[in-house]
Amino acid sequence: MANEWFETVAEAQRRAKKRLPKSVYGALIAGSEKGLSANGNLSAFDQLGFAPHMCGLSQTREMSTTVMGQNLSMPVMISPTGVQAVHPEGEVAIARAAANRGIPMGLSSFASRSIEDVAAVNNSTFFQIYWCGDKDTLLQRMERARAAGAKGIIVTLDWSFSNGRDWGSPWIPEKINLKAAIKLAPEVVVKPGWLWAFAKTGKLPDLSAPNMAKPGEKAPTFFGAYYEWMQTPLPTWEDLAWLRKEWGGPFMVKGVCRVDDAKRIVDLGATTLSVSNHGGNNLDGTPAPIRCLSAIADAVGHDIEVVLDGGIRRGSDVVKALALGARAVMIGRAYLWGLAANGTAGVENVLDLLRGGIDSALLGMGKSNISELSADDIVIPRDFLCALGTK
Repeated sequence: MANEWFETVAEAQRRAKKRLPKSVYGALIAGSEKGLSANGNLSAFDQLGFAPHMCGLSQTREMSTTVMGQNLSMPVMISPTGVQAVHPEGEVAIARAAANRGIPMGLSSFASRSIEDVAAVNNSTFFQIYWCGDKDTLLQRMERARAAGAKGIIVTLDWSFSNGRDWGSPWIPEKINLKAAIKLAPEVVVKPGWLWAFAKTGKLPDLSAPNMAKPGEKAPTFFGAYYEWMQTPLPTWEDLAWLRKEWGGPFMVKGVCRVDDAKRIVDLGATTLSVSNHGGNNLDGTPAPIRCLSAIADAVGHDIEVVLDGGIRRGSDVVKALALGARAVMIGRAYLWGLAANGTAGVENVLDLLRGGIDSALLGMGKSNISELSADDIVIPRDFLCALGTK
């Protein structure tokens, strides 16, 4: 039997590609238009270097922190991702792995598993919400999350409905029926491991969005919920202030790349902001979050928790983000590759790799605590940093 453990996130991705049907894998790759932002999120980290020490290094390294009132064993959180047919347990498997490693779980409104199921296995669950539907509907979703035990709300605003990918978009059915099964059969039959995992449950992949269901009604399909979202008038700053007030607890606004927007989020009274371009699914050409991070952290970091979401694939990436002002990072595709490769254990594998990489980078730079990191610890190329919205 092959060794199920993998030594890098890149290897997890290779295994995911071998295991998943082409359409499922393509949906996880995502990105928009030419893929400039999606690719830039990764390549930006490669441009940053370290300034290590070589003697007098710390024997111990502390990497715990807090975000939105929750304790984190390391500065990493699970970023919410939408419906995916990666593994039969879906977000429950991810949440369990996160709980086992002492980190919070972010659950998408468009997830394939309910907030009740996920919060039951991870006591530090944040519920992500889009501005979708009328205010009564939004209130209902928040109150449902609160009743299930959600510890905070993540409001995601960094998606501009960009259309088309130069490499082609996968075909995703609205639901798995006979017609869809026949069309997908050629790519599914050559992935027996994935097919057998679902076959053992006696259920087909569920492409519905249970967290978008209205009381007493059946969960809509992902595309049904997506259509409702696209038809909803875009939120104003006043709408965002209303949402924060109605929730009343820890509140993150996700999707920031400009300093002026960050300042307005502070004025709202939000707990946390996430520097993000939605994994490259936003307006293509939006800079990598790591390039925008420093200016935002310098401007508002004393007034609000700043986290980074985008491009994290190893522990050293986490350390680079912390050195530039992030309190923690959020990961998305990295844990999905782990989930595809080996279920709950695969997600734990990814988190263990990140923890080991953080520890190794702290050791190399002579740090005993992540709080000691600063921009002086990394090598930053000229013109690398972006200060958007400062004029």
